[in-house]
Amino acid sequence: MTNVQSNDLIAELINLEAILNLPKGTEHFISDLHGEFDAFNHILRNGSGSIREKIQTLFSKELSKIQMDELCFLIYYPEEKIQLLKSQRNLTTHWWFETIEHLLTVVRFSSSKYTRSKVRKALPKSYAYILEELIYPYNETTDKAAYYRQIIKKIIELDEAERFIVDLAYLIQRFVIDHLHVIGDIYDRGPFPDKIMDSLMKYHSLDIQWGNHDIIWLGAVSGSKACLANVLRICARYGNLDLLENAYGIDLEALRTFSRNTYQENIHFKPKNNPYRKLSTLEITDAMKIQQAMAIIQEKLEGQLIQRRADFQMDHRLLLNKINNNQLVINNHIYSLINTCFQTIDWHDPYRLSTEENEIITDLLNQFQHAEKLNKQMAFLVEKGTLYLSYNHNLLIHGCIPLNEDGTFQTMTFNKKTYSGKSLLDFFEKQVRKAFSCPWQTDDYATDIVWYLWCGEGSSLFGKKAMKTFERYFIEENEIHFEEKNAYYELRNKPEICQFILNSFNLKEEDSHIINGHTPVKLAKGESPIKAAGKMIVIDGGFSRSYQKVTGIGGYTLLYNSFGMQLAAHKPFTNKETAIEKNDDIISTRQIVDRHSQRVKVKDTTIGQLLIQETVLLKQQLMDSNHLFYY
Repeated sequence: MTNVQSNDLIAELINLEAILNLPKGTEHFISDLHGEFDAFNHILRNGSGSIREKIQTLFSKELSKIQMDELCFLIYYPEEKIQLLKSQRNLTTHWWFETIEHLLTVVRFSSSKYTRSKVRKALPKSYAYILEELIYPYNETTDKAAYYRQIIKKIIELDEAERFIVDLAYLIQRFVIDHLHVIGDIYDRGPFPDKIMDSLMKYHSLDIQWGNHDIIWLGAVSGSKACLANVLRICARYGNLDLLENAYGIDLEALRTFSRNTYQENIHFKPKNNPYRKLSTLEITDAMKIQQAMAIIQEKLEGQLIQRRADFQMDHRLLLNKINNNQLVINNHIYSLINTCFQTIDWHDPYRLSTEENEIITDLLNQFQHAEKLNKQMAFLVEKGTLYLSYNHNLLIHGCIPLNEDGTFQTMTFNKKTYSGKSLLDFFEKQVRKAFSCPWQTDDYATDIVWYLWCGEGSSLFGKKAMKTFERYFIEENEIHFEEKNAYYELRNKPEICQFILNSFNLKEEDSHIINGHTPVKLAKGESPIKAAGKMIVIDGGFSRSYQKVTGIGGYTLLYNSFGMQLAAHKPFTNKETAIEKNDDIISTRQIVDRHSQRVKVKDTTIGQLLIQETVLLKQQLMDSNHLFYY
């Protein structure tokens, strides 16, 4: 090895050792978005209040509250805010100059814990050189200050100030959050999961833990007709059929025609109110009829699947074949069926699709699997997604680790092999990836497992004994609607149970936590998101508007920086236009979950451990090269 190569190794070692001693970057945890793009987008842009916190730290003695609010929203929505300010008043040279200086101050502050190399890579190419000059080094000597002022003045003179401010704003958003964790349920209920996915696909650093509502969309593209039927039914139920047609280009005309010809108006199947737009009378009627069609197709397809997969142990969910004279016996109790829409059921073979139903679901599956935008987003979901993640001493999981009532892991048998705890989740994830890689196989074991993850008793995403979709549609008595949760949801309140779970994932540090989504925290009823003496943090607080009456808030997020963890509880979001016009930020309250006695450094993180391994290899290479050079 030459001296030049040896010098390169030494330089890289010095760089890595220095990085290891920087403060860790800020992690942002968010979950259960359920298609609520506006609230998600705002939280993403303001870093769950992190930008406002930095502006208050920097400018509380220099700017008024109104001025700080305006600066915040300029950073959140730079293009829209500048256009609004232009329409309201004349933006003078002084305003442009002062605003650029304020933004540069925030950029310097928010980028201070990153290496110059990392900052340089984040800079917009058009202004990379200028920005690097303005950020490093910055001192107040007369000569240097004049140099900086001249750069900013020239930017304004060349009419580049607006574009420059926009780039600075997005740079601040980029620096405030180093890494994003999305702990499941991007899809269903709200109308814009596609917009959320578009944003995530542009985000600089993130991971996703799949939720139960994400898995049925993955299942549909992977070839599961049962998952597809659920997706279509839920879209109709929440008035989101235009998501399929307008965002993903799915042609629903054949389904719409079949539903109109087969089903009647049925108020029990009326779609939920869409908070973003008022559905027309025809749209409501169509959603009502499509929901009936898909509910029946779903029951048939799920029945076929249960019959071919005995080891799923779901025979108790076979209900169509037990109906007699519009009555159903469950647990020795006779229930009369209401709101029935059984026109297409052949009672001699109740799980068989009619010819028209089969043609429709086959065509829709083909469309899902060839919808370009949908498939790109699902590929991204698979690439960045997992069922669980061990990261920086924390276990991230959307649903649960299935437990028995005594706190031991629930054991499940699939294909004559038993799984529990971590091995169960590893098995499930392997099947998801296998199904997605072979979408032409529509009723193979892996594809059926993806559906099982949606509603199976042993699913880590579902976490209940049975999904009572049929009972909720067709039986009036409320007691039969109850879905019994896995013991995990009671036992997770105990520190020793949480530690037992963490240990099984080799997370034995004192500062380890389980970070959970899936079940809305009923803050209005006194439930706390922090459980088990801080070992369990549940961050599903109600981004979905349909949950906010139950939760009492508009969502939880979690921030983990070098000083510790803070839980942010957010008030419901109004709308983007009102927020920008009135500087109406989401009001958030912070709660400290865990504060470290010493700042956490990069060397203490998951990435840091990888860098340490790299330094060991570099040191060995350097020793070997010196040995060869000596001889």
